[in-house]
Amino acid sequence: MNKGELVEKIQELKRQKNAVIVAHSYQIDDVQEIADVVGDSLALSQYCARTDYEVIVFCGVHFMAESAKILSPEKIVLLPELQAGCPMADMITAEDLRKMKEQHPQAAVVCYINSSAEVKAESDICCTSSNAIKIVKSIKEKDIVFVPDMNLGSYAAKMAPEKNIILWEGFCVTHHRIKAAEAQRIKELHPDAVLLVHPECRKEVVELADFVGSTKQITDYASASEHRKFIIGTEMGVMHHLKKDNPDKEFYLLSPGLICPNMKKTSLKSIYDALYEMKNQIEVDEEVRLKARRALDRMLEITI
Repeated sequence: MNKGELVEKIQELKRQKNAVIVAHSYQIDDVQEIADVVGDSLALSQYCARTDYEVIVFCGVHFMAESAKILSPEKIVLLPELQAGCPMADMITAEDLRKMKEQHPQAAVVCYINSSAEVKAESDICCTSSNAIKIVKSIKEKDIVFVPDMNLGSYAAKMAPEKNIILWEGFCVTHHRIKAAEAQRIKELHPDAVLLVHPECRKEVVELADFVGSTKQITDYASASEHRKFIIGTEMGVMHHLKKDNPDKEFYLLSPGLICPNMKKTSLKSIYDALYEMKNQIEVDEEVRLKARRALDRMLEITI
């Protein structure tokens, strides 16, 4: 099948199976175009929690599809590419977190949504890059264990100095590889451009930014801003809708290294195969799911 035929077949399968396609903003252009909903982790979590579709085709990575299943156990959740994982999520296990909790028994545990169901189950509350500061500030305890992203945790600590944030040394391989010198060079190359970066970037890169925010916050800021030129410091997938929605503005990617290989694994063909065969269904152990759901529900209660 050519691309047009593939798109047509996918739309037909969606109707037959009462399915919806959701895609993260880091997905390839073709996948974003066929998706019914495109967004960051928070927006997609909120959507999956309330949608009435029987089948959710999650174009993202494993922890995202897992979160959808945690929130909607009665629905079928398909991950088109089962091998699409998250290196940062793999940097901490439930056992690691249990040991950390033993070392800091007085601390509340905030878990970035980029983590496994088992790690979420050991946490008090989840957060995303959109709401991490709000979540941290909402917690009554002064001491907070923040896992697994030390860069997002460091940014939250800066924005909530009244809290004592205890960091796990995990990081997003894609965002963490960007160095301050690289950010400084592109700022000098485009002195009239505004630098927008994701808080998963290193602390020294974040400090150079004109605006820090999640993927959605970055795209919203760029779209609403009166500025005409922007340096984008997050995964290159966001450039698709930024350019499409703002044809009168110029966007420069902070670094050619801002590409997540796992996010690029999903294709139109893998979406078609998943829907046609109803394969790659995500399942979560019920005991783990119920514990993880509490952490996600607490986040949604504060955020919605």
